[in-house]
Amino acid sequence: MLALSIFIVTLILVIWQPRGLGIGWSALGGALVALAVGVVQPEDIGVVWDIVWDATFTFVALIIISLILDAAGFFAWAALHVARWGGGRGHRLFPLVVVLGAVIAAFFANDGAALLLTPIVIAILLRLDFPPPAALAFIIATGFVADTTSLPLVISNLVNIVSANYFEIGFDRYAAVMIPVDLASLAATLGVLWVAFGRRIPRRYALEALESPRSAILDPLVFRAAFPLLAVLLLAYFVTAPLGIPIALVTGAGALVLMAIAGRWWQCGRGAVVSVSAALRGAPWQIVLFSIGMYLVVYGLGNAGLTDYGARALAWLAGQGNTVATIGTGFLSALVASIMNNMPSTLVGALAIDRAELPAMTQELMIYANVIGNDLGPKFTPIGSLATLLWLHVLAGKGYRIGWGQYMKIGLLITPPVLLTALVALLLWLPVLGSA
Repeated sequence: MLALSIFIVTLILVIWQPRGLGIGWSALGGALVALAVGVVQPEDIGVVWDIVWDATFTFVALIIISLILDAAGFFAWAALHVARWGGGRGHRLFPLVVVLGAVIAAFFANDGAALLLTPIVIAILLRLDFPPPAALAFIIATGFVADTTSLPLVISNLVNIVSANYFEIGFDRYAAVMIPVDLASLAATLGVLWVAFGRRIPRRYALEALESPRSAILDPLVFRAAFPLLAVLLLAYFVTAPLGIPIALVTGAGALVLMAIAGRWWQCGRGAVVSVSAALRGAPWQIVLFSIGMYLVVYGLGNAGLTDYGARALAWLAGQGNTVATIGTGFLSALVASIMNNMPSTLVGALAIDRAELPAMTQELMIYANVIGNDLGPKFTPIGSLATLLWLHVLAGKGYRIGWGQYMKIGLLITPPVLLTALVALLLWLPVLGSA
């Protein structure tokens, strides 16, 4: 009960952030209390740090890359191209925006897709003079697809990195399993969003209201470097994975190269258009404190018996066959993530799966089902992920306020069928691919 009380208070402070305390200091405060009362031990710090450091710094590096590319006009250029590809037809534009969100989520993580693409889409919708119901359809689509399609690569979600590192899953193996699952999730997302919002979308829009995509490019040098850099970075993930090189080092090297290009370091900064210092200030450094703090608090919950309860529940699911084990694990993880946030939920699920004695194929199915549940499950509630809370904050700043009740109504409509589709796709695909 002490460990649970500390977790609940910590989570409330993380969501509330009194007096601008920030998510990092709130979580770290909870960890210090857990240490002081003996819920966690000093030696647990090293164990937790070993679990979270790679994921945390990979995420920070990806956001730095995203912020620099955003400041250079890369994402606005892409969005304007998509708007032109729509050909003035709203029913063509809607799925194109969803696919754009899925692509950005794959390479720049779910947070980058939701936080960077949303303001750009809003600006385009305002230029096209879409009515509020139609604008809401596009905004919801952008926010939801960022999470529902954050499955394909290890770097696509912080949850993926933590899970892959914990179970020592290589970048190539993870991609081989999850890319087909992500495509199924994308198809389901498109279908559900269309059923929910298709009637709100205008049939036509004025192409002449859009600027030329080229006009969005603010730093041509960074823009020209973007595609080669991203291609090399993706290749480097596959090449370095068998060598055991941490993803954070590869991503950090990519961020450093892009910073050098944007900052014109070889010219001592002369001619720089994008502010590298602004990108560094805008990076989510608090996530470092949040990761170590919140995971320590959750580790204390595990020490207090939560992991054992989870392991027994998963062992029971496994005893019912792979179908029940996979779908049950996914929905259980989603439920836990929607209540306690997906970051701590991921660790709880990983510890429980590791502790439960399971056959190899069943364990692998449950590992990926835990990832799927924690990637998609946060869409049930606004507190399910920090990305959702930040996304709602960005929307409020743009004049679009979505209440928690309205959000949960939409989340309960969209999430279950997409989650089920992704889990069934995993269940069908992994046995064909074979156990690692």
